[in-house]
Amino acid sequence: MPSRMATKRDYYEVLGVNRDASAEEITKAYRKLVMQYHPDRNSGDKDAEGKFKEVAEAHEVLRDPEKRRRYDTHGHEGLHGVEMPNFGGFADILRDFFFGGGGRGGPQTGQDLEVDLELDLAEAAKGGTRTLDVRRADVCSKCHGSGCAEGSKRQTCRTCNGHGVVLQSGGFFNIRVRRECPTCHGEGTVITNPCKACRGNGLVVAEASVTVNVPAGVDSGQCLPVRGEGHAGGPGVARGDLLVVFHIRKHPLFERHRDDLVCQAFISFPQAALGCSIDIPTVDGQKLSHTLPRGIQSHEVVTIPGQGMPNLRTGRRGHLHVQVVIETPRQPTKRQEELLRELAEMEDRNVSPQRKSWLDKIKQFFTDAPKK
Repeated sequence: MPSRMATKRDYYEVLGVNRDASAEEITKAYRKLVMQYHPDRNSGDKDAEGKFKEVAEAHEVLRDPEKRRRYDTHGHEGLHGVEMPNFGGFADILRDFFFGGGGRGGPQTGQDLEVDLELDLAEAAKGGTRTLDVRRADVCSKCHGSGCAEGSKRQTCRTCNGHGVVLQSGGFFNIRVRRECPTCHGEGTVITNPCKACRGNGLVVAEASVTVNVPAGVDSGQCLPVRGEGHAGGPGVARGDLLVVFHIRKHPLFERHRDDLVCQAFISFPQAALGCSIDIPTVDGQKLSHTLPRGIQSHEVVTIPGQGMPNLRTGRRGHLHVQVVIETPRQPTKRQEELLRELAEMEDRNVSPQRKSWLDKIKQFFTDAPKK
């Protein structure tokens, strides 16, 4: 008969992370899955309940450096004899999730909540406000965060007699050490009649709308903390922060290089030779008229100051760099071909200094080349 250890899924697979994942990546995956399998979203679903506990167990091991080392070296068997929390109830897991898994004896700040916000380049340049719909922990309105059903209250823990710690013996010298009580998790009291609305956790998952001030010039990967708009931390405890991570969509015309923007302008050969006025778009949706000099070469760059992205710190705008591209007609008309042939004949008779120098170098190259 296979052992219980052998039937367990790989903890990295449970959380959906690579084996070299950082602590931050592990915690982020854990929070996402806890919300996915939350009992309020999966009422009566036994499969979701099992996955909920499985995710909590995987996180408990992988977030602890020593437990993770033992697991990476020996697998599930390496955790034999290691003290593990009791994942028997939703309340314990949710308390660990919303309060960060630290000591439970005193007030703590609620967990931070991370959300992604996608913007186009024009929105990033302009800034402004956006309203985000988020799912976060709120204090239960039925029990006001106590976790107890109406008319009841927490009772003294019988395991530790209200002390929050227990004495355990172990080791070669049978030394007695104080450890956090496994029943009340150090609080000294337990809930015997839990609130049905929050399952004794004191917190529920709720929808909320949060207005976010988008700073002008924000770039992909930058994070904006919105203070006090994250998960609730319990009665009288400050909320965590809402961490808004920005993602800027690719623009069809502009490429961004920090505060500068780059685009291309396509012109014809006559326009390049004679000079011309062209319309240049800006990220703000405006149109600028700019005069190109006579004889401009393909891929030369024209710089328009102050038409790039705003700098987040100073507000000063970068530059717009316009790369001029000279287009050659693929299928010239008969008249165009006549004119081009006439121009070619003229150029053969009146070779420019630059072209003459290039032709002389080519001629010298073939003259000096060894004969086969």
